[in-house]
Amino acid sequence: MAKPAPKLNPEEVKRVIATAFEDVPPYNKVLLTHGIGHGELVALLKRELTPAAYKLWAAKGKGSKGPTKKATWPHGR
Repeated sequence: MAKPAPKLNPEEVKRVIATAFEDVPPYNKVLLTHGIGHGELVALLKRELTPAAYKLWAAKGKGSKGPTKKATWPHGR
């Protein structure tokens, strides 16, 4: 059973959105700071942002990867 989304006032919504935009990958810091999971964050941003701003945020999240390991010889250059 999923836990209910926390009730946020407009000021908290602004902070969550700002955290989501500055975080790479965009879900970790929001979850730790505000207790909002991936699905709840997506629903919140779809509701609060314009379609263009949401697409920008979603594209940023898709383009981010975790930390990479430097390749070492003989398996990489």
